[in-house]
Amino acid sequence: MKTGDRNYQSIWLDEDDPSIVRIIDQEKLPFYFETMALRSVDDVYFAIEEMKLRGAPLIGAAGAFGIYLATLEITSMTDIRDHLTNAARYLKSCRPTAVNLAWAINKVMGSLDFHKPAKTVSENALTAALMICETEKENCRQIGIHGLELIEKISREKEGAPVNILTHCNAGWLACIDYGTATAPIYFAHEKGIPVHVWVDETRPRNQGAKLTAWELREAGVPHTIIPDNTGGHLMQHKMVDIVIVGSDRTTRTGDVANKIGTYLKALAAFDNNIPFYAALPSSSIDFGISDGIKEIIVEERNPDEVTHVTGFSEGELRTVRICPEGSVAANYGFDITPARLVTGLITEKGICRATEKDIEEMFSDKFS
Repeated sequence: MKTGDRNYQSIWLDEDDPSIVRIIDQEKLPFYFETMALRSVDDVYFAIEEMKLRGAPLIGAAGAFGIYLATLEITSMTDIRDHLTNAARYLKSCRPTAVNLAWAINKVMGSLDFHKPAKTVSENALTAALMICETEKENCRQIGIHGLELIEKISREKEGAPVNILTHCNAGWLACIDYGTATAPIYFAHEKGIPVHVWVDETRPRNQGAKLTAWELREAGVPHTIIPDNTGGHLMQHKMVDIVIVGSDRTTRTGDVANKIGTYLKALAAFDNNIPFYAALPSSSIDFGISDGIKEIIVEERNPDEVTHVTGFSEGELRTVRICPEGSVAANYGFDITPARLVTGLITEKGICRATEKDIEEMFSDKFS
């Protein structure tokens, strides 16, 4: 996507030094646009854990590059298999909910021959990581093409009046290397000249909607309005939302969707008001090995400081302030599970399907055993 006068993706190999992987530091946005160099497995772990980078597809790509960086740490005395297996285990432990992390790491590890020279292992790991990035970018582009059909249909029904789309958190190009998942159909519609307007949930805690989605949409010139998280139901009751599109960090083979905390409540409101609710995701975000999202998906509990404090821009600098009494206890569940019965459909790189095991299996028959 274009930012200023340059096209960026949210992770890439340094053009001058192939031992460095670069990311956009999402912690600094929207106030500062800065890139960050990742030179080691520890750097990748830190960037993921501290949410310098976030979003399921991007986390997966970072994990893949993490294995590549681990190969650069191999010495003549290193047991290559043990070294990379330990690196893979370490990186996977960082964010348990997003299935893309383990998926991408396993894909890179599965492409390697540990009996080859270290240089060959490193080259193969880089090739695999770059391929994952390109595949995920193309998957998101296809999601945009398929999701555009939904927006076009609503636009025709509204006779050209703006299509009001509600989204939650950030499932844009920052989270997905390029295009985004939930945002890809929006960008494609905007580029095609279809009037759209996006309701952007602020998405507490961390405010990824207010900070990141709003920044993305502004950069792309897409009309949008930031709203408190609890406004969505009111807007739906008053027919001010035409469709809800969210991302997914992990979706079960039966269609349950794990996404940023608060997604479930949006799905309930949409269901009550007969508004279509879609999750947009690449197949790498589908966990084909589980069927009950509430029982089987690990919901990450993050630092309660994210709830008790808020970071913003004041007097020329980023500042963090406490917003509650000293000593108050906070809980910070990072995700919730939206049951498949509340999901109108899944927008994937292969097309749109209902959130049922039968329909998912028909679309991804090669993934079912």
